[in-house]
Amino acid sequence: MPQDATVSLDFLLREEKLLQFDRFDQDTATALGAALVARARAASRPVTVEITQGDTVLFAHAMPGASPDHADWIRRKNNLVKRTGHSSFYTHNEVRQAGGDHDRLPGLDMRDYAAHGGAYPIIVRGRGVIGTVTVSGLPGADDHALAVAALKDHLGIGEQP
Repeated sequence: MPQDATVSLDFLLREEKLLQFDRFDQDTATALGAALVARARAASRPVTVEITQGDTVLFAHAMPGASPDHADWIRRKNNLVKRTGHSSFYTHNEVRQAGGDHDRLPGLDMRDYAAHGGAYPIIVRGRGVIGTVTVSGLPGADDHALAVAALKDHLGIGEQP
């Protein structure tokens, strides 16, 4: 999906409601991270992956060829998810559909926030957002798609929302 493609905000909200966990812990993060790395490796995607719970990094991996800059993109995308409670791709689309510039969010220092796809909220039913799963290294829409595909696989969910 091209970065500038318009994606329905309702679709992205349904996706967030669907991709929720009953429980999440270190073992869950390790299994999800390993599956995400395997998916990236199979597609020859030189990405960096990070999974957090709160401010604690539970899983991190940089593929061969990944840029050291990915760490800062991950930090900035994660900050946006923590602030909004939505995926960074949701905010990217929300701002663009309102006619705004996703690289200039009012009231936010773009050195600390990035409205580009790839950071996804880890939502536990009954608890809300408890962390993030983040991919960096591809165009934002592709980072988002890779994270979502791994979450769907892990949660055993088909192609809907």
